[in-house]
Amino acid sequence: MTKRILWGVGSSRALRAHWALVFLGIDYEIRPILTRTPAMATPEYRAVNPRGKIPTLVDGDLTVTESPAIVNYLAERYSTRERRLIPEAIEQRALYFEWMSFISMELDATSLYVLRRHEGLPEIYSPAPEACLAARAYFERMINAAAVRLEDGRRYLLGEEFFGVDILMTTCLDWAVNYGLGLPEAFVNYRERIDGEASTALAHLANAPT
Repeated sequence: MTKRILWGVGSSRALRAHWALVFLGIDYEIRPILTRTPAMATPEYRAVNPRGKIPTLVDGDLTVTESPAIVNYLAERYSTRERRLIPEAIEQRALYFEWMSFISMELDATSLYVLRRHEGLPEIYSPAPEACLAARAYFERMINAAAVRLEDGRRYLLGEEFFGVDILMTTCLDWAVNYGLGLPEAFVNYRERIDGEASTALAHLANAPT
């Protein structure tokens, strides 16, 4: 049996990988290292991921880092007819990757991670109030533009089926709320609908052996 190990817990980005594994029903081991702790600098972990970031997935001989890449890899390799995290139709896949890029770049990297650094960790990255104000305004503009896609009443980002992009979007929305950012009503309702899915992954982590 292929040995699967997921390194990393305690962050929105790590949760994405756990959520995908749980959703797809994949057995795996958890190495519960936290970001910015001595465990990330050990020779054992640096041999797995020289960049020293989490999450990192080891699936047999393959090592994958970066949470969007891990979710996409798992979706491509382990989706089944009953449990699928990526569409099959090429048109739907194009929209899937469009959402994945938008969430990863415009919401996560350009907006939320600025707040993470300069409001959440000012002792490391220093305060930057003007950059944070700009990041908040940019997030608001982007999330309101994205909300237009949900005006047709769809349940998930691509329609009535839950996919990997919904994992990334939900973790970003939770992150945004934690930083006091407002959400348009369409995304407030969307987030509430998916709460049960996230709870399953969180429960798995809470009960997992360490």
